[in-house]
Amino acid sequence: MTRTLGRTALPVGGHESIPAGTAASTMAGAGEIRGPGRGLRTVLADHPRAVVVPMTLGRDPGLAPAAAQTLAWAARGRPPGHLLLAEPLGTVTHLVGWLRAAIMRGLRGGDRTAASLLVAPAAGPDADADAELFKVARLVWHHLPVHLVEAALDGGEPAVAEGVERCRRLGAREVMLVPASFVPPPPCPGTVAAGPLLRPAAIAALVRERAAEAERRWERDGDDGLGAAAHHGHSHGHSHHHHHAISDDNETTLEGAAAHGG
Repeated sequence: MTRTLGRTALPVGGHESIPAGTAASTMAGAGEIRGPGRGLRTVLADHPRAVVVPMTLGRDPGLAPAAAQTLAWAARGRPPGHLLLAEPLGTVTHLVGWLRAAIMRGLRGGDRTAASLLVAPAAGPDADADAELFKVARLVWHHLPVHLVEAALDGGEPAVAEGVERCRRLGAREVMLVPASFVPPPPCPGTVAAGPLLRPAAIAALVRERAAEAERRWERDGDDGLGAAAHHGHSHGHSHHHHHAISDDNETTLEGAAAHGG
């Protein structure tokens, strides 16, 4: 946890940052990450002034609205502005850029005929979030000088082993596992690991920046971020066609060091 202008920055996460079957996780650069419900309620009891940072990369659109509900409940009886909700750590557009950088780091001096297999935890019942990963894989591959970029889901279909086999059937002599979330891919025989998507210093810098942005928004506009998140969650309940637009022209590098994983 970090502090910005007297408020504690509290990261909250979902399937992109907390391993399945656990209530919380510890991420280098972000500290302990709790779920947006009971876990967040518990920690807010000890932090009267806080800014919550959703640890999503765009594939968990329900995370911020869930955190907003918890914050609205906890804000009762507290002065306005003591609890703020920051923008998500990243978007799908950022994810595409960070994955491209991670693949190029992993292949530096290596075999360009290797396949890169993007791996992320399955999003449970949210089929749209899982489908987004395959769209991301296509966008990542489009402008990279690599043989193949495929996707697989830890705990879903295609499983990681199936993804590796597909890469080999398509002619890859080597398969590199690339995390498309903050949860490391499970080990798979005969593969190499690309390393983390972002290094701890980059994650820490992004958390601080998101929290600081929320502080500035409150000071400038009196906006605690809860209303916008709640509206987004309501819209999500009626339509799944709300994903971030992605193009090579608008791909954001977002803090140069972070975009290169450093």
